[in-house]
Amino acid sequence: MVKAEIQNIKLRFGIIGNAEGLNRAIDIAMQVAPTDLSVLITGESGVGKENFPQITSLMYCINEKFNDSISDQEILLYSGNDHIRETMKAYKSDKILTFKIRPKTFYQTNPEQAERLYSIAADFAEIKPTDTVYDLYTGTGTIANYVAHLAKKVVGVEYVEDAVEDAKINSEYNQIYNTTFIAGDMAKILNDDFVAQYGTPDVVITDPPRAGMAENVVNQLLKIKARKIVYISCNPATQARDLNMLDSKYREEKVQPVDMFPHTHHVENVVLLEIKKYTVRRLCSHCSRYSSCSSPTRRALMSCALVLLL
Repeated sequence: MVKAEIQNIKLRFGIIGNAEGLNRAIDIAMQVAPTDLSVLITGESGVGKENFPQITSLMYCINEKFNDSISDQEILLYSGNDHIRETMKAYKSDKILTFKIRPKTFYQTNPEQAERLYSIAADFAEIKPTDTVYDLYTGTGTIANYVAHLAKKVVGVEYVEDAVEDAKINSEYNQIYNTTFIAGDMAKILNDDFVAQYGTPDVVITDPPRAGMAENVVNQLLKIKARKIVYISCNPATQARDLNMLDSKYREEKVQPVDMFPHTHHVENVVLLEIKKYTVRRLCSHCSRYSSCSSPTRRALMSCALVLLL
């Protein structure tokens, strides 16, 4: 329908990377139960008024750059609401959660499979009532609010300030009071001071963008040594890179891909990492050898120290 109308009014689209064409992209977000339909038109200037009564939210963005990134651009509301709302059941609960979604905030493009994806992540996490949970790259706080009732508290971190504001609104709207959301660049704010302020996490859920996690984020996770890390990724290549860096202290226990994009080769991949357990060996205090010490006399003395090895 949209394509036919565009062809009818002879609207010419540009190609990312050059300066031709009025419009570069049209993003359409529709609620699963289609009461909300949002359209965002990205181009160089102006927007025409289309006669689509189904649209509850029409926005546009004047982007004069040669790319399709809008994170640093102003979104202008043409008509209707500046957001749509999506619903999802909380994990293993009858409570219906409602999420506010705006153009700059991330929400899974396949909402029905998103609930399946998050249920797998929650299954892997096995969150306890005494747990502190970090939800890294939290977006609109979807995962944080989805599992909040299981934990003592959940701390969400996201670099898009609009998303963090929506995450706070979503918690308040859903009467969830044990979440905290922080706006900032993950690579800069996830440090020792952050952990000291918000508490050491027992479980970390991370759902980074396609580029994966920055190396210093991985290094901080190795320092934190949470009991479990649940790593959700839309790019298995960068996920594999990050898992390799985490291998010194974590082992992969479970892997479950989820088909979020039917009829394509793309998947979201969920990996459960658990901290490697310590092994205990006996060390003879006389000869500084392990329990295979060859001296019967010394072994009989049983004067051994316990050594914990990773």
